[in-house]
Amino acid sequence: MTNYITKYLGMAPVAAVHAQGLDNLLWYVHVLMAVLFVGWLIYFLYVIVRFRKSRNPKADYHGVRGHASSYAEAMVAIVELVLLVFFAIPLWASAVAKFPDAKDSLVLNVIGSQFSWRARYPGADKIFGKQDARMVTAENPNGLDLKDPNTKDDFEVVNDIVVPVDKDVIVNVSSMDVIHCFAIKPMRVTQDAIPGLKLATHFKATGTGIYPINCAQLCGNSHFAMRGTLTVKTQAEYDKWAASKVGAGAAGSYE
Repeated sequence: MTNYITKYLGMAPVAAVHAQGLDNLLWYVHVLMAVLFVGWLIYFLYVIVRFRKSRNPKADYHGVRGHASSYAEAMVAIVELVLLVFFAIPLWASAVAKFPDAKDSLVLNVIGSQFSWRARYPGADKIFGKQDARMVTAENPNGLDLKDPNTKDDFEVVNDIVVPVDKDVIVNVSSMDVIHCFAIKPMRVTQDAIPGLKLATHFKATGTGIYPINCAQLCGNSHFAMRGTLTVKTQAEYDKWAASKVGAGAAGSYE
């Protein structure tokens, strides 16, 4: 099914666990819409020919006497119900409503701003340092409480996010200025970044590699340049990378 999606619908290759189910549902909906489009077009042409004026000079006020249209509508409704109950609702439950346990996941805070993505990691203790809007300065844009001991092992990166393979990743997305949209198409992740709100999304990468991060919401005159990369490493490679970053972002500096 994935080959059909990537070949005929122009989708990016699948790189996350829940992406396959999403692509399958998308393909089924497209097939249903194609069948309906062709079916109704054929019926429309049939009606034009069958009930043309030369063949029916006098109007018939009795209307349709058969039940073929009712059966067709019932079949369409049944197919839509099957897609909803057996595909859409379970997919929503697993990919949207049900989040992985934060204790067993990598949790990131990603903030969009014109025109970059800043990702904050909680460090080895998996606890983010405190933040306070009253502490925001040019040197400390996130308002970090530098006296909080949990802040000391936190670190930040700009545009180049790194995660381990085969591990749940929870991303809390927000914005410092206008509305952005955090999108990683191979992971089938698209989450609006709205000022004042922290909205979560999640994914689990199925293979190592480098994938593009884009802003999917027009956010200003340099919207096109708001790009980043998601690098998926093995767990050992990620641990080594994270250990080298500890402390780098505690004072508000970014790499």
